[in-house]
Amino acid sequence: MNFDAYARTGVDLVNARLDDLDDLRALFPDENAWMRDEVADRDLAIFRRAQKRLRDVFDYGTSGRDIEAVAELNALLEAYPVQPRISGHDSSDWHMHVTSRGASVSAEYLAGAVWGLSVWLCQYGSARFGVCADERCGNVYLDTSSNCCRRFCSERCATRSHVAAHRARKRAAIGEQQAAPADALAPAR
Repeated sequence: MNFDAYARTGVDLVNARLDDLDDLRALFPDENAWMRDEVADRDLAIFRRAQKRLRDVFDYGTSGRDIEAVAELNALLEAYPVQPRISGHDSSDWHMHVTSRGASVSAEYLAGAVWGLSVWLCQYGSARFGVCADERCGNVYLDTSSNCCRRFCSERCATRSHVAAHRARKRAAIGEQQAAPADALAPAR
């Protein structure tokens, strides 16, 4: 069972736009095409509530509030329990599912996401839950860096933030240079 993949589904959910059912359908990758086909309007509200609660987990982890992160994940594990079962079509295709047969799309997806993030927290700690440092972004991520130093959800956000900071420093330096000659011309007191 690939727990990292389940944890990434939690990240995908938190970062997803969920304005309508089409947005929710876009959340499901091709290997979960059945979810796209079976998702219903009632699932949208369930996913939105879970999305907010999972964002709280990332906020808690990022701010060093481990006890709150664990408490919220435990509550989510109760709300979306894992009921593992073996599934497949023949002896060469056996694999694990996290819910019972016939579970709703929301139960299947959310049980996996919450389970994956819970395993991730136990294995790596809540400090590995990140919220992008780019103020214009706000996406969450799982920090897989070797020394727990990641600050951005993507290279794009890191570059955008670094370029903005560089430009701000450059503007400040130009402002100081323009102010310096004016100070030099001022009469001494």
